[in-house]
Amino acid sequence: MAASIISEHTKIRVSSVLNRDTKQFGKKHLLDHIEDTCWNSDQGSPQWIILDLGKTLHITEIHIQFQGGFAGKECWVEGSTSDSNFKKITSIYPEDINSKQIFRMPEDASPIECVKIVFNSSTDFYGRVTIYCVDVIGRPA
Repeated sequence: MAASIISEHTKIRVSSVLNRDTKQFGKKHLLDHIEDTCWNSDQGSPQWIILDLGKTLHITEIHIQFQGGFAGKECWVEGSTSDSNFKKITSIYPEDINSKQIFRMPEDASPIECVKIVFNSSTDFYGRVTIYCVDVIGRPA
């Protein structure tokens, strides 16, 4: 059965943080489950998030809640069995809305240890991306 595979051991890396203000907009807010905290990238494209899950797993869904007006466009998901050599798994097509969005992964995707979500562009004119929460759903490999 598939469930959230994010744990306290999940390591996060991001492309940037708005004005380098990690206290207010840092990566830790992606997984803190607090409604009014968020990760906010700095301007420029592309932006990305890497989640190192700590073990090899099959991912079935990715859940993301953007701030409307700061959603990713032209996005895709990559996977790797280490923190390098990422390969594209699938393209995703976020809407420019505030609600949580669910993106299903291909059933034949290989097991991975690291997930990279790439936001090649943004609905924001300056390329900023704002995300309130992200979750990865999956099962043991």
